[in-house]
Amino acid sequence: MSGHRHHEHSGEKLVDEAKAVLVAAGEQWTAMRADVFAALAEHERPASAYDIAEQVGLRRGKRVAANSVYRILDLFVRTNLANRIESANAYLANTHPGCRHDCIFLICDDCGVAAHLDDDTLTGALRSAGHDAGFADVRPVVELRGLCDACVG
Repeated sequence: MSGHRHHEHSGEKLVDEAKAVLVAAGEQWTAMRADVFAALAEHERPASAYDIAEQVGLRRGKRVAANSVYRILDLFVRTNLANRIESANAYLANTHPGCRHDCIFLICDDCGVAAHLDDDTLTGALRSAGHDAGFADVRPVVELRGLCDACVG
């Protein structure tokens, strides 16, 4: 596993870091994107686009279409502001958006909490194997299911 330590952000510092990363990527930090990111960052567990749309809609006082939220979440994934939990079609805010790594997700089968490990060695080997097999633009997706400490104890 990589020995890299992250500076985890939360609250306003996380929002400021996310905004800086998005702007550095040449994208605009709009009010809607800010609302979607704020809603996503409030979730401790993976959240669906529908969950986020409902939360943003309540905040804005009007219905927000899930397809609009999906587009924003896809942008957030591309720019490293969010991670997608493929098996659940759900998203988590990245608490260290200025640092890019392939994530290995650990998902609790009981309570749904998700944690991640940054392991560039394992995902690098998977990426190389994909390239060796003739695949381009390989994106490793590794999700481990089990029980978290809180659910075991």
